[in-house]
Amino acid sequence: MSAALTHLGAQGEANMVDVGDKAETTRTAIAEGLVSMRPETLKMILDGDAKKGDVLGTARIAGIMAAKRTHELIPLCHPLLLTKISVDIEPDATLPGLKVTALARVTGKTGVEMEALTAVSVACLTIYDMAKAVDRAMAISGIRLVEKTGGKSGDYKADAQGPGQ
Repeated sequence: MSAALTHLGAQGEANMVDVGDKAETTRTAIAEGLVSMRPETLKMILDGDAKKGDVLGTARIAGIMAAKRTHELIPLCHPLLLTKISVDIEPDATLPGLKVTALARVTGKTGVEMEALTAVSVACLTIYDMAKAVDRAMAISGIRLVEKTGGKSGDYKADAQGPGQ
């Protein structure tokens, strides 16, 4: 792997990449993350019995909102006009817990990996926040880029079993 870090200048200073000469292409990124919890906590969330309300719906909205504000959270990210962002949350009895998946899409000059990763991260944090009163031992893990398409660097697809999986 000989790729240079694009956000560092010649003297190591922080640098926002100039994407002005790049071609506009459709770019998509998919990220995922896991929230492990006690079986009773998962049941409470799925039954809609959390005191704070609809955990899954709130986490989905939080993830979408976060993706739209990624450039405000990550210092050197470009603001993007996203054409699509979706957050899906599925129960996984083998954890036990929830698997969060986000898809971000843009037609532009730079990728949307950070937007997908931000959506997953904030959705997972929202799940934790809304259920922490009954299960402070919940664990967030496995946040990773699963797939990306478009752009000069080409496509990427993670192995089926990611690091630590």
